[in-house]
Amino acid sequence: MIESTENNKRPIALVTGASAGLGLAFARALAQRGYDLILVARRAKRLEAIAAELSALGAAAEVLPADLTNDDDLARVVDRIRSCDRLALLVNNAGFGLGAWYHKSALASQSAMARLHVLAPTHLTHAALRGMVARGRGAVINVSSVAAYLRGTGGVMYSATKAFLKYFTLGLAAELTGTGVRVQALCPGFTYTEFHDVMGMDRALVPKFLWLRADYVVEQSLRDLDRGRVISIPSMRYKLVVGLLRITPQWLMNRMSRQRLGKI
Repeated sequence: MIESTENNKRPIALVTGASAGLGLAFARALAQRGYDLILVARRAKRLEAIAAELSALGAAAEVLPADLTNDDDLARVVDRIRSCDRLALLVNNAGFGLGAWYHKSALASQSAMARLHVLAPTHLTHAALRGMVARGRGAVINVSSVAAYLRGTGGVMYSATKAFLKYFTLGLAAELTGTGVRVQALCPGFTYTEFHDVMGMDRALVPKFLWLRADYVVEQSLRDLDRGRVISIPSMRYKLVVGLLRITPQWLMNRMSRQRLGKI
């Protein structure tokens, strides 16, 4: 556990899904920004290796293995947040995707996604905001997705849960006005991480120009957080994509999503 001493005034960031992808990119970027880290993910050995890496950047890193779809593990992370008086940033990043029809896929997988994308962030955010508001400073980043703007077949639960995170964050931003606490919904597009590999998706199906680097996405997110932007959509190309999605008729969205799912 990271020790709080009179000489240690470094802020602490807790990052979920910190063992790979955007979570790892956030951990590295925040260590360079002067944060100590609490790393949350299921893979303890991977977290320990990352903690050793971050120590070379001068950051203390606490490893907190947890499966956030498990009630007991989630409660442990909530308790850790409540006990952390230096918590300055919470990054709700843990997540996964399913490239399948909702009614043909296992309900257990869909339920786990709802717990990880919706229940876990709401519990962790509630725990973090009590202390942050009392201290008059702090921030929460909820990793949503460009998929939050999609409405169609395939990835129904994924898009719905990411849309929840977007609207949850927008509501919190209004509620927290004047408290000194900031919130952000990060909505990246296709990003080079393990995410799509775990899904079994062929990356060649997506044009190369649409792929973003994880470190770039995190850089844009933290820059937008500094500027007070509640919705962060990294890169102009995805700002354009979101603009087009907003005006796309539902019938066309359905047709395109059916064609896409047939290729996954």
